[in-house]
Amino acid sequence: MGCCESALGTHPEREHQHQQQQEQGLNPPLNTHPLSSAAATTAAGGVPSFSEFSLSDLKAATNNFSPDYIVSESGERAPNLVYKGRLQNRRWIAVKKFTKLAWPDPKQFAEEAWGVGKLRHRRLANLIGYCCDGDERLLVAEYMPNDTLAKHLFHWDKQTIEWAMRLRVALNMAEALDYCSSEGLPLYHDLNAYRVLFDEDGDPRLSCFGLMKNSRDGKSYSTNLAYTPPEYLRTGRVTPESVIYSFGTVLLDLLSGKHIPPSHALDMLRAKNIVLLMDSHLEGKFSSEEATAVIGLASQCLQNEPRERPSMKDLAASLDPLQTKSDVPSYIMLGISKQVEAPPTPQRPLSPMGDACSRMDLTAIHEILVKMHYRDDEGTNELSFQEWTQQMKEMLDARKRGDSAFRDKDFRTAIDNYSQFINVGTMVSPTVHARRSLCYLLCDQPDAALRDAMQAQNISPDWPVAFYMQSVALAKLDMHQDAADMLNEAAGLEEKRQKGGRGS
Repeated sequence: MGCCESALGTHPEREHQHQQQQEQGLNPPLNTHPLSSAAATTAAGGVPSFSEFSLSDLKAATNNFSPDYIVSESGERAPNLVYKGRLQNRRWIAVKKFTKLAWPDPKQFAEEAWGVGKLRHRRLANLIGYCCDGDERLLVAEYMPNDTLAKHLFHWDKQTIEWAMRLRVALNMAEALDYCSSEGLPLYHDLNAYRVLFDEDGDPRLSCFGLMKNSRDGKSYSTNLAYTPPEYLRTGRVTPESVIYSFGTVLLDLLSGKHIPPSHALDMLRAKNIVLLMDSHLEGKFSSEEATAVIGLASQCLQNEPRERPSMKDLAASLDPLQTKSDVPSYIMLGISKQVEAPPTPQRPLSPMGDACSRMDLTAIHEILVKMHYRDDEGTNELSFQEWTQQMKEMLDARKRGDSAFRDKDFRTAIDNYSQFINVGTMVSPTVHARRSLCYLLCDQPDAALRDAMQAQNISPDWPVAFYMQSVALAKLDMHQDAADMLNEAAGLEEKRQKGGRGS
């Protein structure tokens, strides 16, 4: 959502574990870090290939797992959080963070994640990576920006989902689940309307997170028992037929626009109260023949005996002929604007640093960084007495030479000396990365500048300068909407610091 503190893994036990997994076909080579270049290796359709992520990568992407980045959270029955985040290559991601004890065995977690990560389908919100670091267990998936089926069905603000779109949701779900089954993963845990997500085009996709349990030994269903397959209540085990039953409950959601317990819905159907079952917000704008067909499918899925339920392949085959608006884009039927991000205008007054970055005034940025010196590095290093060696002295001398060259505007020499300091790795300094980032910009190397600014953010996730330097590098790379995004984030962080009584 087994492993290492970073994708390069320097811990001997973790290297051994990674080697074992590689021999079993579980892991890629250790040097395939997902963020090692501006764009990660991608599979068909532009989806990144499955990778290990380091915890520092995901902290940087989610602003240190900020509460502001939470997009989904569950209660005691499903104790996990989902955050949105943004990687160095600007790709949005969803990060599911498990509780520390959910998966005590990192190898088992990695094996299951790699099993799900091999799937790639246009109907899935695909899994693109995972992370194990100490007690942390995380899954990383494609981010879907247009909310869940539950939101659009039960909590809509402007308009309900039209009938043809509901039929599209049902078909896409069936196709996704049939694909998973054909690839040897027929079990989907706790299938419900919250698991159906809408992508940037408004197309419905099934969340990959349901292909893994909430924990190694955890229950597969966290919803109300009234919606749980009867055999699961008897055995506590989810089966492929249990998934079919849950699919039937989602068909009921699509028909009624409400979350109706299956027993109640079946009583209505037996009494032929079909009109009462249908969502009144559709205002009669649906085909009775199509509705009758979907009701029939739902009834079959909800049979008490698992063997009497249809297969997912049969359900997809039955839903396909019901599609009547195949040529209409999903975002139009869903009543949303297609996701085209406009460069946001800064909403806050900019500091001198922010103003210099917005104007791309590298000379002014240089003057500010010189005056700032290293005041924001406080607390980033805790070194033992034993670490104050000759090597440490040489490293600090390299930084001093870099600082001198930086002040004198000898930027290539500054790069060389700062690189010596950074490569030793005994100390970390966001200021050195920010200074080297500016040096790279002045030497017309914006890619390297962006990497340094991102590293400064990794070290100090709430440091506005790191975000400001990213904004300049992104603008140099002609990624202007992302640059404006970063400028806004930096200004917001400065505002928080000022309110907290700290200088910017």
